[in-house]
Amino acid sequence: MIILETPRLIIRNWRESDKDLMHLINNDEQVMEFFPFRRTREQSDEVLYLLKNMIEETGYGFYALERKLDQSCIGFCGLSATKQLQPPFPDGTIEIGWRLAPQFWGHGYIAEAANALLQYGFDKKNLKEIVSFAVPDNHRSINVMKRIGMLRDASRDFNHPRVNDDYEHLRPHHVYAITKAQFQAMHNQNA
Repeated sequence: MIILETPRLIIRNWRESDKDLMHLINNDEQVMEFFPFRRTREQSDEVLYLLKNMIEETGYGFYALERKLDQSCIGFCGLSATKQLQPPFPDGTIEIGWRLAPQFWGHGYIAEAANALLQYGFDKKNLKEIVSFAVPDNHRSINVMKRIGMLRDASRDFNHPRVNDDYEHLRPHHVYAITKAQFQAMHNQNA
């Protein structure tokens, strides 16, 4: 199932052939620097099947990113419901998130996919707002949030409830958000 295409990417559902990449991005020290866990191969496979089923059932989830140049799966980017994060997010809040294998960093793939998914979320899913959040030291992700037009909403910063006390430095999260009106204004200005 293809969700979207961008000039360089196919944004699609997961396939069996993506298992190696899913394990890489869930176990790599650089990719997972700001997460309190690493996943085994079996756990990564479970995540792949969970995402695949979620996308089929709801249309939301973290979608596989396939590079058109060589049909390589390079990571994920997607729209997903925030779960068990009240406050600061009420039920129905949709986040945009991503994870990319390190060899593909620095080429603008995430910003390309994220911009397409923001437009998809606002135009096709009729969302009013999309949020994202990260540990304050995760400058790479925060820079992407800024690049795609998201603005910091410090009033919603929070300590992540699923990060245990052993990783206290990973609990604080900064929140960024963009509304449909802000996204449209930004893109009308650039047209």
